[in-house]
Amino acid sequence: MKRSMLAGAVLLLVAPASAQEFRTAIDGTFAPHAMPSLSGGYEGFNIDLANELGKRLKHKITIDFTQYSGILPALQAGTYDFVIAPTTVTKERAENLLFTEGYLNTDFQFLIKKGAPKIDKLEDLKGKTISVNKGSAYDSWARELEPKIGWKVESYGTQTDAVQAVLVGRADANVAGNTVIAWAAKNNPQVELSYLYSTGLVWAMPLRKDSAELRKQLENAIECMKLDGTIAKLHEKWFGAKPAPGSAAVTVYPGYGVPGMPGYDPTEHTPACN
Repeated sequence: MKRSMLAGAVLLLVAPASAQEFRTAIDGTFAPHAMPSLSGGYEGFNIDLANELGKRLKHKITIDFTQYSGILPALQAGTYDFVIAPTTVTKERAENLLFTEGYLNTDFQFLIKKGAPKIDKLEDLKGKTISVNKGSAYDSWARELEPKIGWKVESYGTQTDAVQAVLVGRADANVAGNTVIAWAAKNNPQVELSYLYSTGLVWAMPLRKDSAELRKQLENAIECMKLDGTIAKLHEKWFGAKPAPGSAAVTVYPGYGVPGMPGYDPTEHTPACN
């Protein structure tokens, strides 16, 4: 999909006319979290998550569909109130942004062309070209390891383009979150799953540092979705499996934010669920 089609697309979620409006963004090619629907518009795990947030917060949520690399800078510039795009919480990011608690675990997984040599460890990729979605956590992670592993990193504007690079031979492997890679392999018989790198990291919703009250609202809604099984149902719907016990999809964490990361607020609270 061309960038011009993505950049101008918006999805308005239904809410009372008097409700406050929040604006957010996601890469509309990041299946199965957001992708074009055959019936028009967009669908995916994070689209459903945004819809549910709108209902629980009783606010209209407008979603821009654009390349991920520009989303966090736009958040900092005040264009967005929070980010619905899957965003890995790292120490560097948490020093500059506020995050809700995690709602999904994210491990890194490699995708290779069907029949290509298996990858059993990172060192197997020495001298190879790795494709990544520009601006993502996978992009920065792969570049940090470039001198150590000896691979070459190529960044692409969308995850779809990063997968296409593997298909046409411009890259030997693509690395992204395990849910995204599993979806790509499920829907394209020309590629297959390869090495899984466990990170211990989570996806959460970023906000600006001055948005502590909005973080509390979002976190309350997320915690209620965990407690009533909504996130678990979305997990099974889009990823084809129930979330593991103790994973971020079902665990309500103490305080606000991601424990152990900058910006974490340990204030005890009980979620107020309807």
